[in-house]
Amino acid sequence: MIGYFITGTDTNVGKTYVTCALARRARVHGRKVFAFKPIETGCVRGADGDYVGADQELLVEAAGAWQQGPLRGLYRLPLAAAPLVAADAADTAIDLQHLVQSVRAAVDDHRPDLTLVEGAGGWRVPITSTADMAALAQQLAWPVVLVARAALGTINHTLLSLEAVERDGLTVAAVVMSRRPADDVDATASNRAEILRRWPGRVLVLSDTAAALDPLL
Repeated sequence: MIGYFITGTDTNVGKTYVTCALARRARVHGRKVFAFKPIETGCVRGADGDYVGADQELLVEAAGAWQQGPLRGLYRLPLAAAPLVAADAADTAIDLQHLVQSVRAAVDDHRPDLTLVEGAGGWRVPITSTADMAALAQQLAWPVVLVARAALGTINHTLLSLEAVERDGLTVAAVVMSRRPADDVDATASNRAEILRRWPGRVLVLSDTAAALDPLL
């Protein structure tokens, strides 16, 4: 089983887009995929009155729509804020150990070929008063996929995030630059080259085809 923790250089950089693309690409290769965003904020109530995480629903569909119940999200919180802030506003608390045990149990029970756990926000976003997103990734102990913008500002954010992940003792499997239609192709190439000049890892660019993600499979 291959497992990746998906984090981002910031919020709204394309983590869910990249995670979905990687899940779909794995399925093209015949892999069973478990794609999970255990904590999601900014959720809205569904027809049954329960909160629904829009990102998690996208992940479920990308993974083949087999996930049910808690595997469609453990903590779905209405306030669009950092998980700790959103949990406090909902008068609840996130149990990091329960979260990690739930992921491990799902892997044991369903035996996916590829497990993708997507964090909320970036590496230092707080989950509890004592733990941030890095703590979740450290508990899982899988390689990290760092999702970054392709446009202006990405060099600084990406290099700082890489430093933080590696300082926390985890391996970065790849940086994935999520290039949007309005992003300049030449600027993306330049940004990628500058990141590679400072960091000797794998930097992939996801734009028109998910085949760019094949090295992760």
